[in-house]
Amino acid sequence: MEQGKLIIISAPSGSGKSTIISRIMQDESLRLAFSVSATTRPRRGQEVHGVDYYYKTLDEFKEMIANDELVEYQEVYEGRFYGTPKSEVERITGMGMNVVLDLDVLGGVNVKNMYGDRAISIFIQPPSVEVLRQRLINRGTDSMEDIQNRVDKAEFEISIGPQFDHTVINDDLETAVNEVHDLIADFVANPSEQ
Repeated sequence: MEQGKLIIISAPSGSGKSTIISRIMQDESLRLAFSVSATTRPRRGQEVHGVDYYYKTLDEFKEMIANDELVEYQEVYEGRFYGTPKSEVERITGMGMNVVLDLDVLGGVNVKNMYGDRAISIFIQPPSVEVLRQRLINRGTDSMEDIQNRVDKAEFEISIGPQFDHTVINDDLETAVNEVHDLIADFVANPSEQ
């Protein structure tokens, strides 16, 4: 059985990445699976270890870092880590499935560098920073200060976008979904080159 590949998708907050990913995951012909991340945050509600996350203590997570067991990780808040276990990527790709990694922009660049031709990196970009600002305002979930912080971060992330294999501008959702789908379909169809 041929090993699966890695699909890295990154975008600034509010670019439509989650919506695009959920739509593409519906195409069973692409053999896509999400990797389960490890985290130090406590379980919420009915979350299940190994399904929603691999829940780790801070010491366990730091041991994973020290043992180079993570593809990427990030400390989102002090003592609150999230990361992608290498074992999870290898488990999914070993079954011939293609693993989808929804990563922050720097994590996406690092994972692409680590896996080379086994991975495709796709950067989803808003049509402009102003459109992004308006989308975040329209969501109605963040304060103006949070929106400004997200816009500032997005400007930085957009500057890193050229390091990705492909950039898809999400001006029209259907067009963006189709573009990302076609990039992934072409990538997974080719034996080992992108």
